[in-house]
Amino acid sequence: MIAVPAQPVLAFLGDRTLRVGDQGYDVQQLQQDLGYLGYPIGQVDGRYGWNTFEAVKRFQADNGLVVDGITGKATAQQLIKQVSTPLNSDANTTPVATNAGDANPSRGGLALRISQGDIYDLARLVHGEARGESFEGKVAIVAVVLNRLESKKFGNSIKQVIFEPGAFTAIDDGQFYMEPDESSYEAVQVALRGWDPTGGALYYWNPVTATSKWVWSRPIINQIGKHVFAL
Repeated sequence: MIAVPAQPVLAFLGDRTLRVGDQGYDVQQLQQDLGYLGYPIGQVDGRYGWNTFEAVKRFQADNGLVVDGITGKATAQQLIKQVSTPLNSDANTTPVATNAGDANPSRGGLALRISQGDIYDLARLVHGEARGESFEGKVAIVAVVLNRLESKKFGNSIKQVIFEPGAFTAIDDGQFYMEPDESSYEAVQVALRGWDPTGGALYYWNPVTATSKWVWSRPIINQIGKHVFAL
């Protein structure tokens, strides 16, 4: 009998119970969250191995959960709660660093209830707007959405900000509806944890193709890849 390797699953942390041997995006989220909270997990590879198992047990022990190394609903919810805590709170956490640069905690952490749909929409926006850009450039797209939400001038939810008429080219030309890749999801996670490589921008555009006179009136504060970012 030939053993068939388990295939990666596109699920979000908390959707299913995770055990040793599981693979998928939710396992990668689990590993990133554990690492973010200071629990060594080795390589973030989306595979629930023994390092992840031991890290989960330590997290469970520290938080009064059943210590079994299995990431069920209670463990997932506690993880999500802790990584969603604003960075300027009393929580003993530090911002994530990526190979694109050090995380910037200046956002202070938005107190948001992020749904799976919000994450999916943000990843789709990144893929549609910044496909081919650097990882920093992808994180920057999410940062602009969060900056707009924080400003309270563009909508009261991530969905309202993204679907504001005329706000994003990817919505208008249909590229938003392409399936996002793993890098897009990773950019969303890093931006949600506080990294804003734009420096607080509310707008961005490609200076080679932009024709709006109004957008050029905005003060440019940064350039990342093919996009300039402005207030």
